[in-house]
Amino acid sequence: MIFEKKRAHINDQNAAGLLNTIIYHHLINLNYRLEQSLILLCIGTDRSTGDSLGPLTGTLLKKSNLSPAIIIGDINKPVHASNLEEAIDLIFTKYHNPFVISIDAGLGKQSSVGYIDVKKGPLKPGTGVNKKLPEIGDMHITGLVNVGGYMEYLVLQSTRLSIVLKMAEIITAALELTVRSLNQEKVL
Repeated sequence: MIFEKKRAHINDQNAAGLLNTIIYHHLINLNYRLEQSLILLCIGTDRSTGDSLGPLTGTLLKKSNLSPAIIIGDINKPVHASNLEEAIDLIFTKYHNPFVISIDAGLGKQSSVGYIDVKKGPLKPGTGVNKKLPEIGDMHITGLVNVGGYMEYLVLQSTRLSIVLKMAEIITAALELTVRSLNQEKVL
């Protein structure tokens, strides 16, 4: 069965459950193996409200004890444009055959604001603000925090923290469900 949904809106009561299902199906379709290191790479900065989705999510994930998943990037040690290449090098040096899920904020059309997208393939960080950064991830999760297309830096600076925090909480809840399911598979 092909699972067609690729996104959930933050106002959906079952957003975390839906995202869990989407993430889990992508893991299966991308041939994730339980012996691989599962890396949750949370990208963004604590210096911009709109771009803080990654660090906020990383902070919440670290409080969740998602062992054996490895969380890289949080409020205290954000992964951003200046140190992204270093973080990627660390991942591929320290972990053998890692499976990377990248998490970042994004800008989109007005009708897409509030959606959390899950997609196969690498994240292209910085595209919303016209930066050329290295792609990373076997799959990625993007929270569409505001409207893109004009004065992106200002838009990110003026994004409501409430939408970013709600997205971080939903993504964290979804990944908690996913990792618990994977851990149960290891036991079986």
